[in-house]
Amino acid sequence: MDKTRLKGKNCLITGAARGMGAAVAEDYAAQGANVCVADLNVEGCEEVAARINSKDGGRAIAANLNVTDRAQMRAAVAATVEAFGSLNVMVNNAGINKPLMFMDITEENWQQIMDVNALGTLIGMQEAARQMIDQGKENGPYKIINVGSILSRQAFDDVVPYSCSKHAVLAMINGGAKALVDHNITVNGYGPGVVRTELWEQLDKDLVNIGKFDKQGESMDKLAENMILMKRYSYPEDVIGTASFLAAKDSDYMTGQLLMIDGGMIMQ
Repeated sequence: MDKTRLKGKNCLITGAARGMGAAVAEDYAAQGANVCVADLNVEGCEEVAARINSKDGGRAIAANLNVTDRAQMRAAVAATVEAFGSLNVMVNNAGINKPLMFMDITEENWQQIMDVNALGTLIGMQEAARQMIDQGKENGPYKIINVGSILSRQAFDDVVPYSCSKHAVLAMINGGAKALVDHNITVNGYGPGVVRTELWEQLDKDLVNIGKFDKQGESMDKLAENMILMKRYSYPEDVIGTASFLAAKDSDYMTGQLLMIDGGMIMQ
């Protein structure tokens, strides 16, 4: 690993207390980046930041963040700048899911998922972009990275609100790239498939509860067998390489793209 690949990059990562967000934060720091680990789970953020600060590489701070609260997002951006001097990379990773069969979807289910996954991403993009614009285009390029999904490109009958939210994330990648290019800000994203994290462990239980699968642990194996070309589900370690590519200078001539990291579930 190149421990200087992301040196000088000051990054804010939402939903970073565990799972993919935590893995990306630790990987960025190992490559020299300074990272604000932001999440509603403050204790988890502090644990991730402590792990980062105990190792050689970048530095980390923890921030309490509800991504649907614009004031809290502004505060997280400000904390990043106060600690590290600027904001170079924004990763909108925070997301939730609560599967329900199509005819069982409620307004509450729809609103909660859309608020966190779609509105939260919009707010994160806007507040990061405001800071980057204030810093001046000559100090870029700046990177906004949104976490999409296989469900940014298709939908299943048990996760329609989630799919709608991730289609929205793709729209914001496309539209944001066009809106921000003149400010030397690129907007890209990555779309994981079936990733074994705490989020999926809960999702697996929920899928059993709504009758989609017969027993816990079956969902990941069935999806790997029937839908993933590589015949295995993934782990956060399978995602971090693409996430660091999008933060590094390697992707400077790239914007408006969603890169799939799904073992061959979606063919583009």
